[in-house]
Amino acid sequence: MRREPAVAGAFYPADPKDLLAMVTRLLAAVPEPEPVPPRAVVAPHAGYVYSGPVAAYAFRALSPYAGRAPVVWLMGPAHYVAFEGISTGPFTLWETPLGEVPVATDRVAKLLAMGPPFTDLAEPHLPEHSLEVELPFLQAVLGEFSIVPLLFGLTDPIAAAPRIAKALEPGDVIVVSTDLSHYHPDDVARKIDALTLERALALDAEGVLESEACGRHPWAALTAIARDYGWKPELLAYATSGDTSGDRRRVVGYAALRYDEP
Repeated sequence: MRREPAVAGAFYPADPKDLLAMVTRLLAAVPEPEPVPPRAVVAPHAGYVYSGPVAAYAFRALSPYAGRAPVVWLMGPAHYVAFEGISTGPFTLWETPLGEVPVATDRVAKLLAMGPPFTDLAEPHLPEHSLEVELPFLQAVLGEFSIVPLLFGLTDPIAAAPRIAKALEPGDVIVVSTDLSHYHPDDVARKIDALTLERALALDAEGVLESEACGRHPWAALTAIARDYGWKPELLAYATSGDTSGDRRRVVGYAALRYDEP
């Protein structure tokens, strides 16, 4: 089954040439990353004109994986369809204007065999942008790769974290898709986001779960995994939508982080 784009032409350009040019430009504006590949990154998922400059930091950090055909565990929140559990979806391919991305169906099968909270519900994925908007960046940076798409609904992410970690293999990488606080004045948003980032950098999974980040569930799961395995988080970039739009009355916060093994 093919998962077709839901937000091409809205969150990012629908024309392949325009999309590739935009992503390439955003990535080129980011300093050269460390040569050691991270085990995980956190990236925002708003429209590229708003969050793209921050997202580029997270995805540029993945450039050491280029040519390795990694399995990317792409984890984000469901914004539109309420459901219980974590959905992989039933899809075998995800499509973007830049081409097709295969699903690591063997990994998905292992998760589904574990039972709840894992499910293959399609409906939550169909209108969702949180996973889709990360794919063109991954395509531009990695070239060949496959994904384990994990859309988080109503679930206990900290309890699910050990099951996800159990299914990880050497060379896999986690990408968590989340924005931070939403629609506060810029100065208020920065204070709220500073506390969220403080908790994330301290590997406080429970604190992350209490934050205003829309992707707090997948982020808490990553934080719990990082805490258990000793991965060290690092903040790469932070901004608000006011930095790109100029409107600081009601902003959304964005952050890019990487997580490294000791």
